[in-house]
Formats: sequence, structure tokens, C-alpha cells
Amino acid sequence: MNRRPFLQKLGILTTGTMTLPFFLYGKMQLPKETKFKFITASDGHFGQPNTDFETSHQKLIEALNREKDVDFVVFNGDLIHDDPTLMPEVKKVYDQVQHPYFVTRGNHDRVTTSEWDSIWNQPANFSEVHQEELGMLLLNCSNEAGDYLCADMDFAKEKLDSFQDLPHVAVFIHISQNEWTRHGIDCKDFMDLVSSYPNVRGIFHGHDHDVDGVMLYKKKPFLWSGHFGGNWGNPFPSYRVCEIGTDGKAVSYLKRVSDGEILSGYTL
Repeated sequence: MNRRPFLQKLGILTTGTMTLPFFLYGKMQLPKETKFKFITASDGHFGQPNTDFETSHQKLIEALNREKDVDFVVFNGDLIHDDPTLMPEVKKVYDQVQHPYFVTRGNHDRVTTSEWDSIWNQPANFSEVHQEELGMLLLNCSNEAGDYLCADMDFAKEKLDSFQDLPHVAVFIHISQNEWTRHGIDCKDFMDLVSSYPNVRGIFHGHDHDVDGVMLYKKKPFLWSGHFGGNWGNPFPSYRVCEIGTDGKAVSYLKRVSDGEILSGYTL
């Protein structure tokens, strides 16, 4: 498949905004004192034929384990490539990560609901409060057939309502719920819902391997991390880091797997 990198696509939507290297952001700085640090990586496609998926996973694990003071990692969907028997195998790989981790379900994670729950000990729709201040909302967007689905609105609203008194909320869902990328879907009700909560600091996506920037909807940032596996997309496997300071300020930046170089950054 011939898919041009997102870095060449500046005009997807007027509300979209590209991330640029740190030196182009005169006002952006890493927190002087970081309170929370989390990482999201997506689209490993473990087991995809004609790809060196074992090497790409091992390189990511090594990169994640070099990161210091990480509160948690989210593997944001397409953990495997279709074959349900691969799911227990990729869990063995993820278990090498030296930080707590969570997973979301992507369209290539074609296991039954019971298999997902049993393997990960975590439902596909999941929420947790980290250190009484950071609400984590992980949402399902697919099924055993690999269909593209809108998030469960009832679950999302219930959890976001329960998080209203928290200073920070991060939302993770594999497929973009807006058609501003070629592989996003039209879920306007979700977009309006998640954008209506002031404490939601960012919504984190995978799925679009050639997208690694930030787009805005009602001034709310939606962030992609590119990919670290699979057979298409940006030429540099990457992952995304988010840091929230003790002063409440937050930044997110994209890092290259191979050498940890910061490629772009954004103030949340």
C-alpha cells in the first residue's frame, strides 16, 4: 500500500494542527518538576506476515525500559494482526516492560470478548484513577470481526462524569472518532462529549500509521503516535510521551524508537 506520510499532508482539516520540532516552539518547556509521566505506543501488529515484528517489538520494549520515572504505558490498539492465537504471545512480550501497562483494543485485535478479558485481566472498556488525580479512560472501538465502531457513549459519559473532580483526565481509543483522517469514522456525539469536559487534557489515538501529529476539535487536542510495527506508515517507528507538571502544565512529545530523539512536541 502506498500511503504518504502525514508529515506531507498539511491540509487535512482546518482545525488540524501539525506538531513541529521543539526549537520552533518558543514558549514550550518541559515541566520543571514532573508529577505524572505516561507513554502511549500503538500498532505493533504482532504476527503480521512479511514483517519483522519480533524485532520491532523488542526495540520498542528496550526503548520503553530506557525511559525513567514512567507511571504507566498504554499500548493503544492493534496489538496483534488478526490471528487470535497471537494474543497470549504478545502479552509475553509486553510483560517485559518494566512499567505498569494497559491495553486498548484495535480493529486487528480479533479475539472474543471473553478471550480479551481472560488474557489481559482488563475489559476493553476500562477506567482507573491514578494517584487520586489522573483519570484514565480506555475505550473499545472494534469487535471480533474487526469492524470500526464508535465508543460506548453510556460508559464514556458515566466515567467522565465520575472524573469531573479530578484535575487531569487522559482518554485512549485506537480509532479516531472523526473523519479527519482517511481511516477515522464519524462519531460526532463522542467528539462533542469528550470535548465538553475541561479536565480532559488529551485524547490519544493509534490506527493511522502515517499520522503522528495533533489535531484540535473545539480546542481539545487529539494526538497520534504513528506506529511501531506493521508494514506501512511513517518511516520512523515512534511512541508518544506525556508529562504533567506539579504546576498542572502538560506537554506531549513524539520520540523515535531507534534512538529516543524527540521529533515533535505540543503543549496540552
